[in-house]
Amino acid sequence: MFSRKVGSGLIPINKEASMQLQYAYVLQQLIPLITFHENESFEIELETGVNINGRLKEIDLLFSGTFGEDKHVIAIEMKCYRTLSSSGGNRGATDIFMKDVYEDLRLLEEYIDAGISDEGVSLVMNDLERLVKPKKKTAKCWDYDISQGASFGPISLTTPIGGKEVNISLNRAYKLNWIQYGSFWFLEVQGKANTI
Repeated sequence: MFSRKVGSGLIPINKEASMQLQYAYVLQQLIPLITFHENESFEIELETGVNINGRLKEIDLLFSGTFGEDKHVIAIEMKCYRTLSSSGGNRGATDIFMKDVYEDLRLLEEYIDAGISDEGVSLVMNDLERLVKPKKKTAKCWDYDISQGASFGPISLTTPIGGKEVNISLNRAYKLNWIQYGSFWFLEVQGKANTI
């Protein structure tokens, strides 16, 4: 629903912060439709701080559902790449964006492994078709392949990006499937413990 509304222009998204806010708003509107019992409750938190291995991390969106004594928590990480920045200038750094998609998958694995969430979901959107359907993959940034049908993991990646060292290890297997609505491409990668 979110993807279709963004693709049709009904929801404007200019960067990750607006993506988080608008997605949370759509999710909040859906809660009454997915509530079936009086003792069910749901909670949405943006930028939730958690401690992972002694380091503070912020989960983009944490969605929790409680039914009686049972609780289910979904951690959601989001990435948005627009060709034009929110200030209107041309945006670069597609290599950093690609690496950050992998970084989010690593974070989601950590949240699940630490028992912070039961599931992890990575939501990614961009308006640059060459990231989804590249004509060639010769640049080093393609070590962080986010193209249609890319499949990877378990994997360890150390290819430097943006002049900075990188060390990303993913313990699960992934396959990417983009969907296009309007001029945007959307990706959802989800899973539970041991199955992201």
